[in-house]
Amino acid sequence: MLDLNYVRENLESVRTALKNRNSDAAALDAFVELDRRRRDVISHADELNRQRNAASKEIGALMQSGQRDAAEAKKAEVAGLKERQSAFEAERDEVESSMRDLLAGLPNVPADDVPIGPDESANIEVRKWGEPREFDFEVKDHVDLGEQLGILDFERATKIAGSRFAIMNGAGARLSRALVNFMLDHHTTNNGYSETIPPYLVNRKSLFGTNQLPKFEDDLFHIRDEREFALIPTAEVPLTNYHAEEILDASELPKYYTAYTPCFRSEAGSYGRDTRGLIRQHQFEKVELVKLCTPENSEQEHEDLLEDAERVLQLLELPYRTVVLSTGDMGFGARKTYDIEVWLPSQQTYREISSCSNCGDFQARRMNMRFRRAGGAKPEFPHTLNGSGLAVGRTWIAVLENYQQADGSVVIPDILRPYMNGATKIESA
Repeated sequence: MLDLNYVRENLESVRTALKNRNSDAAALDAFVELDRRRRDVISHADELNRQRNAASKEIGALMQSGQRDAAEAKKAEVAGLKERQSAFEAERDEVESSMRDLLAGLPNVPADDVPIGPDESANIEVRKWGEPREFDFEVKDHVDLGEQLGILDFERATKIAGSRFAIMNGAGARLSRALVNFMLDHHTTNNGYSETIPPYLVNRKSLFGTNQLPKFEDDLFHIRDEREFALIPTAEVPLTNYHAEEILDASELPKYYTAYTPCFRSEAGSYGRDTRGLIRQHQFEKVELVKLCTPENSEQEHEDLLEDAERVLQLLELPYRTVVLSTGDMGFGARKTYDIEVWLPSQQTYREISSCSNCGDFQARRMNMRFRRAGGAKPEFPHTLNGSGLAVGRTWIAVLENYQQADGSVVIPDILRPYMNGATKIESA
């Protein structure tokens, strides 16, 4: 959530930032009016409080001089002033609540170096790694490969659950588990992340903290009972909220967390998109990376997080490219985002496999997570960062398609073979 004072003091730059993010900048007009009302009612309440204090002194003087009737009349006047002051204070609380609600609906302000543009067409490529393989046979997509190998079953998944679900079998399930174990081992052993198994159900407060609520209510799968749980759309939610409403010592930062979890999304706004295969599912798996750090270190931590995610693809020897997202393509809570896109031979294009975002203090402010520097300094909001390290299903797709052979088999990348009991290939039974 944006800082109220920052918005007040930088109104026009925030207005420009909202327009660049395709967000309704007219909300700031409502903010200005609410802020004016807030100052007015505070002024009235302060004046009434001054009058009460002055009247209270008069009461003491009247009592000492024996003017009890005048003192009682003055007490009645003070009671009336108190009632009016309380009314103004209640109005102030109501206005401040409206201001918080308004700010909760505004996206983060982009960093200065984020490219300005309306959508993904304005994204800028940062680098490419690896050369797409040249095939001397007709390339199959992961659906045809998986079904012919007997490791992927959409028909029975649809029978059991519905569309946009899949079942992985045999070596396909083993490959998915191998990817998860490889990613977790890499991030914990080489990159210093602490492995976590978080809850897969979270409350509304946590979803507000990582800005799924109130804006993205329809993208969630909700549990229908009085507890108002929702299934996690990403492990970013429980991991980032781990220290919500806490004050950490600055010496504890940075903190790095990683977790493998299933993720659940209704994909409410994506009907008709990527309906074939595993690209866009209601249930998918991810290895998530989350960092908490001091503000002065967040830009470098963001670059390091991106490198951590890219290294997974390098070790798998999968070609990819990295792009920085434009203002019109970034997620709601991000101030800067890199997307990593892996090469898919069947589509002859790069497809997103990880988003690595720096959210600044946007999320920490929403969940009231703070840290304190040495010497009893005033608490500050840390910066939060998150990224996929990686999306498991899309990595599975990339392995199948990039390592496919003319006979329909799939060679297992060298780095994964220890996780596959030494197997070198997936073949039809």
